[in-house]
Amino acid sequence: MKYMIMLYGSQDDYDAMAGTSTRQPAWSSDELAALGKFMEEWSAEFMETGEMVSGFGLVAPVHTRRVSLKAGVPVVTDGPYSETQEVLAGYNIVECDSFDRATEIAARLAKCPVPAAVAETYAWHVDVRPIEGGFETGS
Repeated sequence: MKYMIMLYGSQDDYDAMAGTSTRQPAWSSDELAALGKFMEEWSAEFMETGEMVSGFGLVAPVHTRRVSLKAGVPVVTDGPYSETQEVLAGYNIVECDSFDRATEIAARLAKCPVPAAVAETYAWHVDVRPIEGGFETGS
């Protein structure tokens, strides 16, 4: 069965990584490199086991567009959205034998490095959800 592991963040998290946050300390180049290295190694481990199907990080929420329906007409709004602090920051698709195994794979992300100044207050979580049906296209 396939499972989606969803990673979350906020516009402020993206800004801290870019060094432009007014609320969080800027991430150093070493801290960013450690994050990138961790994610590469985490992905590679599950590619080797054949459990990683795909994974992508998403660009900052400021580059988001929401399409909603108002009185039967599609309305496009540029992000980020003040009513939402937390947004989907990336996802991975894994294919494994059980929900427990998918959860075990996701839990390994808890070891992802963050700056020391952020670690004390960092509220971290990922969601794991089974994928039902769907279709795939050739790429």
